[in-house]
Amino acid sequence: MAVVICFLFVHFLIGLVSSNGEYQKEKLVSVSATTGMPWPLPQQYSSTPDVYTINRNAFKFKATGQSCDILESAFFRYQTIIFGMREETLKFHPKNSLKAGSLTVLNVNVKNKCDRYPYLGMDESYNLTISATGATLNSNSVWGALRGIETFSQLVLQQDTNMFFVNGTTISDYPRFQHRGLLLDTSRHFLDVTIIKQNLLAMSQSKFNVFHWHIVDDQSFPYTSKNFPDMASKGAYDSRHIYTQDQIAEIIEFARILGIRVIPEFDSPGHSQSWGKSITDLLTKCYSGGKRNGQYGPVDPTLETSYGFLSKFFAEIGRVFPDQYIHLGGDEVNFDCWKSNPNVTAFMKQKGFGTDYAKLEEYYVQRLLDIVGGLKKGYMIWQEVVDNGAKVKPDTVVEVWKRGYLQELYKVTSLGYKALLSSCWYLSDIAYGIDWPNFYNCDPDDFFGTAEQKKLVIGGEVCMWGEYVDNTNVLSRTWPRASVVAERLWSAQSVKDANAAAPRLEEHRCRMIKRGFPAETVNGPGFCPQEYAIPV
Repeated sequence: MAVVICFLFVHFLIGLVSSNGEYQKEKLVSVSATTGMPWPLPQQYSSTPDVYTINRNAFKFKATGQSCDILESAFFRYQTIIFGMREETLKFHPKNSLKAGSLTVLNVNVKNKCDRYPYLGMDESYNLTISATGATLNSNSVWGALRGIETFSQLVLQQDTNMFFVNGTTISDYPRFQHRGLLLDTSRHFLDVTIIKQNLLAMSQSKFNVFHWHIVDDQSFPYTSKNFPDMASKGAYDSRHIYTQDQIAEIIEFARILGIRVIPEFDSPGHSQSWGKSITDLLTKCYSGGKRNGQYGPVDPTLETSYGFLSKFFAEIGRVFPDQYIHLGGDEVNFDCWKSNPNVTAFMKQKGFGTDYAKLEEYYVQRLLDIVGGLKKGYMIWQEVVDNGAKVKPDTVVEVWKRGYLQELYKVTSLGYKALLSSCWYLSDIAYGIDWPNFYNCDPDDFFGTAEQKKLVIGGEVCMWGEYVDNTNVLSRTWPRASVVAERLWSAQSVKDANAAAPRLEEHRCRMIKRGFPAETVNGPGFCPQEYAIPV
């Protein structure tokens, strides 16, 4: 059988990576490929020189096992993703008329009944085979089918308007970590629902499975609460920069169909200035020289009214967001206002806390955790909660975000808690030049710990904080840099050579461009066969 060789010339500047992950020099690279190069790299992947043509007008996806709305939606979506794009400008070897055969169907066999919502620990494994006998995707769950269909879509290359081709392929794949998240901050700058949906689509195409929605913060409160509607009307930037309950349900449903969990974060007792614009006496009143100075600090932990509000508010959050987990924050609590307030000082004395304000924070956090635990919800927290000595439930997920993360991962897991890593994956920290190897060279398993400790590290999250991104640039600044972390969390630990990954990342970036995402360049000068064009 003759081999069809597709020369996809992608020219870009890439440095040689030294052992410590730093680029020593730049080198011009020309990449040629005989098949699509998947991202993230599957656990076990092999291809043959056999090539199968696909006629876009004849091909279909077919459910041969369990089916449901999630799978049917994927069939429709990927029919468009693979075959509905504009023609790609590729050059082919003149002998490309000799084919191994044609492909008219991908049989998708889902063994078990579909779940309604994705969840922590869902089975995302799949097996994909493309051969002379046909193309088959087997998975235990619909979630594995979604990941496998995405991989199939990346293997298909376009020859002309109606004709596509794919190599013979055998893949056995599953994620290394069960929690692979991306955080977006919609408080510092508001993000439209359309932008969030585009981001969710991009996430699914890099096999992320958690949208960590940092929905509110000091700057604004765009969440529209049914029980406390003034929190948005007074705490948001204005009436246009809010998320209605219907819009939130729309985003959750959109994510569900993609196999992505939506975990909301409502951070307290700090990062809560926007809360206090409508909830009377929620925030601590600050003093200077023994007198009120008009400023407010964190949530007032001394008042029972604070906990009454929190009980009612989080009961609503538990109903609106179906995921098992809520992120409760708990980071960066400034004690200065608490220290200045005479009522807080008296409360500290009454409780026997002395002058240890970390104990006051622990008191608040413990009350809040009891409230959320009473809703039969799990919770995620930033590392400060544990660092300050709060006792939390055994199934708590602790997110490690500060420097010294190797030591912190050891500490958190030695206490028996599940852990997530985000310290080295802050996309909002940008630098000129090629920065993605810094993300690629960071691994959650790098800390020294026992095998049992490492089992408690359930994954990680890449974070795009919102101080300097909004609708105009959040997608381009996030992608494809976030995809680098997606591979670190999905692929085998041995997949860590940035030089080897660079051509696949470049192809993945060009694939995102072709699919309509404004994914920024990450490897220096070069071009994609199809450049991004702003829709008109």
